[in-house]
Amino acid sequence: MFDKRSDHKELLDQENLPVDDLYLNLHELDVINKYLGGYRISTNALANILKSDKQYTLVDIGSGGGDTLRYMYLWAMHKNYNLSCYGIDLKEDCINYSKEKHSSFPLIFIQDDYRNVNLHVDQVDIIHASLFCHHLSNEQIIDLINFCLEKGAHLVVNDLHRNFMAHYSIKWLTSLFSKSYLVKNDAPLSVLRGFSKKEWLELLSKSKAKHYTVKWKWAFRHQIIVYPYEK
Repeated sequence: MFDKRSDHKELLDQENLPVDDLYLNLHELDVINKYLGGYRISTNALANILKSDKQYTLVDIGSGGGDTLRYMYLWAMHKNYNLSCYGIDLKEDCINYSKEKHSSFPLIFIQDDYRNVNLHVDQVDIIHASLFCHHLSNEQIIDLINFCLEKGAHLVVNDLHRNFMAHYSIKWLTSLFSKSYLVKNDAPLSVLRGFSKKEWLELLSKSKAKHYTVKWKWAFRHQIIVYPYEK
């Protein structure tokens, strides 16, 4: 069960989900990330990249409800980093939710495939993917890594570590506290679609990446930073 990645699709990957069900899912994912420290993994990665005397453009791919992007923007403001923030997602309902929820912030949300990012943003310095890569096949992940390198952009990945404890912990927590059938089904399945560190290193070795870090972070996540140049 934990020896290799599951190929079962999550309910969230289906077309035409009821809007209210999707919005509840997005709200609960924000709560999970907030209380289990998921957002801090992304900001910790940015702290290894950003410099106070430079301006950066970050694009969050598979941006979902936009909460991760808002969190990174507020963190950058607090640290006095100059960071322009964009979110891109295929789902129109996710973009509508993000625009409404975060209308008071200077965040730009775009409905499109991430591979079309340069149709919307001239220069991208950082491509950020939180809880996105486990939705992809291994081949698609290698393509993503190479895409970032070809654009001269850093890639920051914040995604799940597949293991027994993570799977059954989130299954227990969501069964007790979640009101979303999407979260109850997809949260434990997401872990099964996650990665071991060895798998990340194998994927990176098959890509064009030369300079990268792969670190385990609480709670049961991996933080990957791919640099477009020698650090």
